[in-house]
Amino acid sequence: MRTALPLALALALPLAAMAGEAKPRRLTALEKAHIVIEETQPLKFPRGNRLPFIVWGLQNIQAQTDAELEDVLRKLADRGIATVWGWNVRDKEKSLAAFLKAAALHKKLGLPVVVNSTSVMHQFFNGDEQTAHVDAKGEKFFDTSFGGRVKLGCPFSVTYRFMAIREQVEFFVQACKENAAPLDIVIADWELDGPIEWNDAWNQAKRCARCRKNIPNIENFAAFQAACRKVRHDMQRECYARVVLAHYPKALVGNYAEYPNNGWRYWYDYFEEDAKPPVPVQLDHRAPYRPWTRDFAATEYTFAMPVVYTWYRTFNWYDFKSDDYRWFYNMLLVATNAGQNAPAGLPVITFVHWHTTAPPKDAAPVPQLSEAKYQDLLWHMLLRGHDGLAMWCMPEETAKETRLVQEVYAASLEFKDFLDLGKPICWDVPKTPGPVVSALSLDGRLLVRRTDFDDNTAPVVIQAGGRTVRIPRADGKTQVIALPQ
Repeated sequence: MRTALPLALALALPLAAMAGEAKPRRLTALEKAHIVIEETQPLKFPRGNRLPFIVWGLQNIQAQTDAELEDVLRKLADRGIATVWGWNVRDKEKSLAAFLKAAALHKKLGLPVVVNSTSVMHQFFNGDEQTAHVDAKGEKFFDTSFGGRVKLGCPFSVTYRFMAIREQVEFFVQACKENAAPLDIVIADWELDGPIEWNDAWNQAKRCARCRKNIPNIENFAAFQAACRKVRHDMQRECYARVVLAHYPKALVGNYAEYPNNGWRYWYDYFEEDAKPPVPVQLDHRAPYRPWTRDFAATEYTFAMPVVYTWYRTFNWYDFKSDDYRWFYNMLLVATNAGQNAPAGLPVITFVHWHTTAPPKDAAPVPQLSEAKYQDLLWHMLLRGHDGLAMWCMPEETAKETRLVQEVYAASLEFKDFLDLGKPICWDVPKTPGPVVSALSLDGRLLVRRTDFDDNTAPVVIQAGGRTVRIPRADGKTQVIALPQ
């Protein structure tokens, strides 16, 4: 049996280039799995029917024997961790065979099957000139403001690509159904392959005769944004969500960054430029929050997937004296937006990341969010309507990132009754550093997390069920408080 890569060596590999050595070898998924197992502890409380903790980097684990793979999967499951198995359209038959084998093993072990469906959703915009914008003179052009490798075309030229993408999805889903392979959670990381309203997209659309015909009031950003999002949601619904759900109606199907919201988006992805006039923004310190459409239901997804990351630029948006609160404030805004607006019965599975995310090349370093406050943030998310956690990170970050999340996930299971049946009652995101309170209410009790960003030791007063409740300071602890009679 293959032995695990020693942890110290595994973590040193990605840093080898810093010492002038040759480019380091990428860790295999199996090596990362062994690192995760070494860094985490088995659950003390049963997971029950709670969603597993999804570690995105543990994809398509290959072992020398079935027994070795089974041992790894069991140890990860003992820690509440689910691995991910991807479909690959570049080598469909080989990918399908590997997936069916893995799914059968998961079925035998009673483990949930989590699918990375990103590959089968690409490429609507494949560089074909039929997908291009076209100006008044009939000249074709693309929007390259999202990076030179991505040629985004006209939202109203891409419909003919629907059948090809749908067939890619159908190939895998139909084969899974025929082979009685379970599909429990199906996640796409589908970002840069549909109409997007940011960067220079609005200006490019104004040049396009087809866009002008389909959006008569294109000079109005809200109209342009709504048209883009409608096509984007049509693509996801018709070619992906409905295909999976037709065969697996109970599957949880969703996509990165698709979730119900309050009409505002508080974060920017790595490929998005800061919005500039005439795009309307809501300013908070130096943060330019953008308007967002509220049409998640049009995707027909069966779970929501917000993105709560430490995006590099957000640190310098705010002037809080507390470095931690510069991160925490924005991330809690995003988390609250998703949790508060998700309708009852819609699971919220959230992508999280702790290390400072997507710093530009040669960017000035910024203080990283502390481990303690990051773990507190995860608690607040769980107490504000988030049901599951999916962690993405760079390979060299795997050990620390996984441990931080798994510790919170494991500890939260002590309060499974609150998480399953409790009602979130706190949505406030304080405008200045101070105490932050989140709570779930159940049967005359509150499950509470209070996190402080100042020296305040006085109780915080909240209202719960028409009653006044005093929340004492309890750093690093989750409290169960009985409601006064």
